[in-house]
Amino acid sequence: MSATKNTISLKSIFLDFKEITKAGLAISVLFSSIAGYLLGVNSENPFQWSVLAALMVGGYCMVGASNAFNQVIEKDIDSLMDRTKNRPVPSGRMTPKVALFVASLLTIIGVVLLYTINAKSAMFAAISIFLYTSLYTPLKTVTSLSVFVGAFPGAIPFMLGWVAATGEFGIEAGTLFLIQFFWQFPHFWAIGWFLYEDYERAGIFMLPTGKKDKGTALQVMLYTIWLIIASLLPVLGYTGQLFVTPIAAVVVFLLGLWMLFYAVRLYQLRTSKAARTLMLVSVSYISLLQIVYIVDKFLR
Repeated sequence: MSATKNTISLKSIFLDFKEITKAGLAISVLFSSIAGYLLGVNSENPFQWSVLAALMVGGYCMVGASNAFNQVIEKDIDSLMDRTKNRPVPSGRMTPKVALFVASLLTIIGVVLLYTINAKSAMFAAISIFLYTSLYTPLKTVTSLSVFVGAFPGAIPFMLGWVAATGEFGIEAGTLFLIQFFWQFPHFWAIGWFLYEDYERAGIFMLPTGKKDKGTALQVMLYTIWLIIASLLPVLGYTGQLFVTPIAAVVVFLLGLWMLFYAVRLYQLRTSKAARTLMLVSVSYISLLQIVYIVDKFLR
């Protein structure tokens, strides 16, 4: 019986840890950092398993810490939403003090691990956690501009990989940042659309006009176009060592048209189903874009 209880206890702790760090989200964000790292390695900055390992664990800690801090701050708000009321803190399975300890420990581990790579990586990780918890999270109940503020820490992982590989923040890392920055808007506005009622109950403002209307849908389309343009910048030859061939650019452009098609569909239909589809397409877009960049680099 004791062994069974211990197993159940360990399993519940593991599941709560996964939930408070949002493991699924953290791993998808981590994919961006790994992609950025692979794009950054070259003859001067060769691939190193030790660096990649530190980036992966440190990156997970960085994202996990941000999510844990967020859930401590929003414990009362989370209890109002169906999507979040069963999270460890609002459900009472984990006390705010324990969650705060986990978040703080993850911050220290993450920053230290990334510092072993280089100081710039640690600095950007610390900035990301600070912006996410101190600015984005409190602003969510005040203004829809929170999405704009949140796009900054959200865009750091892709370029963090490049900085980890090279130790430099230049036009290349800036371009990777720009791509993921513009991607945040259609992605999170789509989420804000199909979860509108849930967010409304908690007093969270996500959509730019505050409503599920043509104005919001139009901005989704416009930012998708900006995303496509940003994604094609490496083919022009002005982004330093970050370069894609014309063939890869065509694939990226087609991916962009695919996402734009669903953004236009949202404008036409303005339904939760259309918004959910756009959200899923946006996740596929950013992942496939990164894969195309990497494959293009190592094939040419």
